[in-house]
Amino acid sequence: MPARIVALEGIDQSGKRTQARLLADRLQRAGTKVAAISFPIYETPSGRQIRRYLKGNRDYPPEALHMLYSLNRWENRELISKLVSNSDLLVADRYTPSNLAYGLSRGLSLSWLQGLDRGLPIADLVIVLDMPIASSFKRKSKDRDVHESNKEFLMRVRRSYKSLSAKLGWKIVNATGTSGEVHSAIWKTILQRFNL
Repeated sequence: MPARIVALEGIDQSGKRTQARLLADRLQRAGTKVAAISFPIYETPSGRQIRRYLKGNRDYPPEALHMLYSLNRWENRELISKLVSNSDLLVADRYTPSNLAYGLSRGLSLSWLQGLDRGLPIADLVIVLDMPIASSFKRKSKDRDVHESNKEFLMRVRRSYKSLSAKLGWKIVNATGTSGEVHSAIWKTILQRFNL
């Protein structure tokens, strides 16, 4: 049976990387064969272009940018498939839902954005780590990338995550607590969704 995919999503600095690591560690301790992946993957041709964009060294129209983010997943489809085949659960620090939330926040069509990733493995559970923009800036105040430094844009992204959660059945977890508190809420959501 192929792995189930859990995507951890949210605005920049919401704790996705930390929570993905904590979740993978706990699943492993519970005897689950787990793998982890984080997007974007910067070592690919599209990943290098995304990094240039995020550092402010390159600009793209919204459509091209979101095609690039999708391309990054397509370039790594073989890796995704391998991880899915060899695991019980794949924990993703960002996955296809990021493209939807960030793309909608740039005024792109949901159906167009969904079409970009049609054919890739689908996340079985999407957990959105929700936090106010001010909290994101408290966690990292300097050296923020193009997305991270635009408060107005991050507010739109947060709203997009909330509306998509209501529409697509994604689960929202309050990410303003300690990493342990947030992890406990994520773990509870995992247990409600999967029979572990």
